[in-house]
Parts: sequence; structure tokens; C-alpha cells
Amino acid sequence: MAGQAQVAKFKSIFTLSFIRHIGWTESAKEGDFVIGVVRDREISDWMTKLSKGKKFGFQNVVIKEFKSPEEVTDCQVVYVSSNVNFDRHAATIASKVNGKSTLIITESAGACNSGSMINFVIKDDKLKFEIHKANAAKFGLQISSKLEGMANAISL
Repeated sequence: MAGQAQVAKFKSIFTLSFIRHIGWTESAKEGDFVIGVVRDREISDWMTKLSKGKKFGFQNVVIKEFKSPEEVTDCQVVYVSSNVNFDRHAATIASKVNGKSTLIITESAGACNSGSMINFVIKDDKLKFEIHKANAAKFGLQISSKLEGMANAISL
């Protein structure tokens, strides 16, 4: 597997491309398009660099860094790094984005069982991702069939 910096870069590239394959609610299309990153400076820095000056539709893409799950505020995407025990903090994160159309992306084994919608995994020295459509649907989000086709595992 490539070095950690390379993995962080690819996770950032994937995350920024995922947003184009999600059916967002109308409320998610208002204001800035905010991607919150919980406890991962490297991912946050890559996303900031890769999204600089970019728009999603008519929205400016803004990257926010959070030091803890308790700090999470309104975001269209919450990226929870493996530096956070997602199983333990899933309820806190869900309550912070309660009622919002927020895509939760993680990088912890089994995270889809705790509410993650897209989860990065390393399998056979390759970066892959899992999708959980029902978790996304609970937040009013629809995952495109194109994104499903790229996923390693899909839970309905």
C-alpha cells in the first residue's frame, strides 16, 4: 500500500468526488457546501488544497476541521477519521447533524453498522469503500448507481 500521505490524498480525492454522486435534498443545496473533518489534519489539508476555488453547483466548497465529535456543526459531509472511535461517537455525531441531509464518511472497520454511509477500508493492500444505502436514506440522501458500481461492498 502507498504511504500514509498518499492514502490521505486518495481518500480526499474520493470524498470530493463522492459528493457529485449523491442525491442531495434541497436544504443541502443552500449556502456553502461544508465538509467537516473530525480529527485528521492531513485529510483536512488535502481537501482544502484540492477544493480551493472549487464550487459544487453554485455553492462554494468549504472545509472545516473539528478536533472532536462534540464540535461538529452544520455540514453536508462529516468525515470521521480513524483517530476517532466511530462506534463510540456515532450517536453524538448523528445528534449533531440531526435532521440535516449529512453524508457521514468514515474509515473504521464495521462503521456502517453504527450509521456510516460510506466507509473506507484497506483490503488486499488496496483502498476501497463500502456503502450503506439505508443509512444514507435515513438522512434523505440517495447514492447513485454509478457510485454503487465503484464500491467494494454495498449494504441495502
